[in-house]
Amino acid sequence: MGAEVSERVVQIAMPKLSDSMEEATVLAWLKRPGEVVKRGEPLVEVETDKATIVYEAEEAGVLEEILVDDGGNARLGATIATLRRREETPASRPAELASETASERPRATPIARRLAAQLGVELGSLHGTGPGRRIVGSDVRAAAGTEAGERAGLDGRGLVIEVPHTATQRTIAQRMSESRSSIPEFTLEYEILMDAASRLREDLRSGGYDPLPSYNDLVVRAVALALREFPALNASYLEGMALRFGRINVGIAVATDDALIVPTVFDAERKSVLEIAVESRSLAERARTRSLKAEELADGTFTVSNLGMFGVRRFHAVINHPQAAILSVGEVARRPVVSEDGQLAARLTMEVALSCDHRVVYGAEAARFLQRLRALLEHPTLLVVD
Repeated sequence: MGAEVSERVVQIAMPKLSDSMEEATVLAWLKRPGEVVKRGEPLVEVETDKATIVYEAEEAGVLEEILVDDGGNARLGATIATLRRREETPASRPAELASETASERPRATPIARRLAAQLGVELGSLHGTGPGRRIVGSDVRAAAGTEAGERAGLDGRGLVIEVPHTATQRTIAQRMSESRSSIPEFTLEYEILMDAASRLREDLRSGGYDPLPSYNDLVVRAVALALREFPALNASYLEGMALRFGRINVGIAVATDDALIVPTVFDAERKSVLEIAVESRSLAERARTRSLKAEELADGTFTVSNLGMFGVRRFHAVINHPQAAILSVGEVARRPVVSEDGQLAARLTMEVALSCDHRVVYGAEAARFLQRLRALLEHPTLLVVD
C-alpha cells in the first residue's frame, strides 16, 4: 500500500500554434498547480498572433509549477510550466484526488482581472459567461453596472475609455499597417446578378438540405473554381518572385467580439457547395468560441471577406498578407438594373471588390478572374455539377 512511485519532471514549452507565431500570450491556465492533468485534456488558453487557442496536454501527470502566469508572454519553445509524471498506485491516488478538489482562484481572462481591479468588482462573486464558464470583461462590466472599458476617466471630451489591444489585435494592427504600406495594391469592382443563385438556394431549401448553403458558401465555391483557372491569384510574393500554390485553401474572414479571425477551407475546389456549407459554419462557430485548432488557421492561399450580412453594399478589404489577393463581398439586395433591351427591372445584385498585389497579379488577369467568378455565380448550376 505504501509503494514508491517513480517520478520525472516534464517541461511544458510554449507550443507552435500558428505558422507565423514567434511569441504568444497565456490568457488563462485551465489547471492549477497540484491538479491532475490527463493527456488530451485542455490545459492552457493561449492567444497567438491569429486567434485564441486551447492547448491540450501532451502528457499526463500533476501540474507542478506555472512559470508564465495568466497575462504573461512567452516566446515559441520557452518553458511555461512543469508537469510531474507519476505512476498511479493505491498510495498515490488519494493524494491526486484530493488535489483535484483543491480550491482555486476564479477563472477569468486577464482583461477581466484588470477591469475587476479598476472597477472594484470581486471576481469570486461572478458567474462567467465565456468559454469554459470563464469570467470575461462583459461579466465584470455588468457587475459594476457600467459599460466602461479598461479604464475610464473624464476630460473635455466627456467619458474617456481606454481599451488596450489584445495580442491578436496588436498583431492584426501591425499586419494591416504592413500590408497597406508595403503592398502595391489595386482594386477592381464588379456587380453580379444573384437571381439564379437565389433560386438555387430555394431549390435546396425545398429539398430539405441542412445547413442551407449561404450566398457566401456559393462565393467560396465559385472563388475556388475560378482560382483553379487563374492560379496567379492563388499566390504570394516573396523576395522578387511569385509563389503559386498547388492547393486552393480559401480563408473565410470571421468577425469576433474583439478580432478578425480567418479560418481556412482547405482544398475548396474539391468540395461541394453542401460540404463547404457544413464546414464554414463549423469554422465560424468555433472561431467565435475561440476553439479552433492551430492548423485550421494556417496555410490559406486566398481570402473572402463578407460584410453583406451587415447591410454593407461595397467595401475594400485589406489584403491578408502574405496572400496576393482578397475578395470583398457586399450585401445581396434587390436593386434597379437596366437590361440589354433598355428595360428597368428590380434584380437581386451583389457587389464584390477584388484587391490584388500588383507585384503578383496584373489588372487584366484580375478582371478575367472576376468575369469567371460572375459567370459561375450567375449560372450557379456550374457550382453544383463541376
